[in-house]
Amino acid sequence: MPTVTLRFSPMAEHVRTARLVAVSVARRAGFGEDQLDEIRIAIGEACARAVAGGVLAAPAGPPVSLVDMRLCDDDDRLDVTVSQCGPDGGPVPDGPGPLATADPLSLALMAGMADSSAETSSAGGVTLSWNLQPASADTRSF
Repeated sequence: MPTVTLRFSPMAEHVRTARLVAVSVARRAGFGEDQLDEIRIAIGEACARAVAGGVLAAPAGPPVSLVDMRLCDDDDRLDVTVSQCGPDGGPVPDGPGPLATADPLSLALMAGMADSSAETSSAGGVTLSWNLQPASADTRSF
């Protein structure tokens, strides 16, 4: 089960990079374009949620937390975990971040895009999973 880990500062401009990495991993694993769109949207929401928590935790100076995204692709499944972590990769200093009470709309959107989703015990964390669906045959006639 190959795993890709991306850890970045809680800055909104890094969310696009996280989405690109997630879609690249999913495409390499064989996911179709319909699923790639769902993955892109859900990862964007999860990372934006973690970025917002990191920014709220440290409005000035060096970040107290980083965003940690782990992607594991199996033969027929993609599991993605997005959470906050401390600068050394450990737990976020001073306990859970401000995302303990997350926006229910964001959580509902992620749940609608992923085959399964769950909040994790880490600060602002969420785990999203997609099952590989067989590519549908192109039925267009020319």
